[in-house]
Amino acid sequence: MLKSIVIVTIAVTRLSGIEAAYENYLGYDTVERGAVSADLAELWGAPASAGKPYLLLQPESGQNVYLRFVEGPPVDGYAPMTTHGWNATEILVKDPDAIAARLEDSPFEIIGPPKDLWDAPDAPRATQAIGPGNELLYLTRNNDFEILTDVDRVFIMVLAGPSMPAMQNFYGGVFGLEVGDATPFQIGVVSRAQGLPADTDYPLAVARLASRFLIELDEYTPASKARPVDQGSIPPGISMVSFAVDELDEFNVKWRGEPRAIALTPYDGHEAAVLSGPAGEWIELIEMSVE
Repeated sequence: MLKSIVIVTIAVTRLSGIEAAYENYLGYDTVERGAVSADLAELWGAPASAGKPYLLLQPESGQNVYLRFVEGPPVDGYAPMTTHGWNATEILVKDPDAIAARLEDSPFEIIGPPKDLWDAPDAPRATQAIGPGNELLYLTRNNDFEILTDVDRVFIMVLAGPSMPAMQNFYGGVFGLEVGDATPFQIGVVSRAQGLPADTDYPLAVARLASRFLIELDEYTPASKARPVDQGSIPPGISMVSFAVDELDEFNVKWRGEPRAIALTPYDGHEAAVLSGPAGEWIELIEMSVE
């Protein structure tokens, strides 16, 4: 029922420096800039976001998978990888080692040096970085996915919550995705962020949208907490992920705001709506066809 990832929305305390960093170091292009419209803020159920400046960025490959940065005030108690919700944006790259070298002395901070994700001849290889807006990026070579440029599109979103069964049941039941069994996995950047031992295991499962996109489900330890969100605003950090769907009427869920058509790119006049998931994550659904 979820066909593809369309937009990853990231809340930042200031837009200054975002555009140049992504253009100069990751090859992304700005395709739209403006202020969040009242219609969009009402759709999100986030009236305080109306009028906030935003940027919409697209990968150099031209893939229709966008990063949207929205400016907003800082939120007390939020730090990446310590709360439930969307925690990391995973982007396809051809050579994580070359990208890590490129990001030295840049606005991006490498927090996980390039390494294979498991011991196998053709294992995915990744490096992790904190971006200029305090956003967490996984920059990954995965030979199961086509990579058109040195830095390409988002292909995985990482969701963390307190209950693996709740996330599996939601994404398998509400959205009808194929969700795998959970297996223990050590996630060094998360353990360091939460002050936990390096050998901490996290149950990890994968929900498959289609051949081009995945959602990684991570069960965090009790050391984590719900993400603080200011009243009327979007969540700090990775706020929301937007997915293409055929019909909003297919979903028996509670919307945050009344569904409505949005004229902006990439909605292009299609109807959209937003709901909250089991880990407090915001999920935007857009009625649109995909290639």
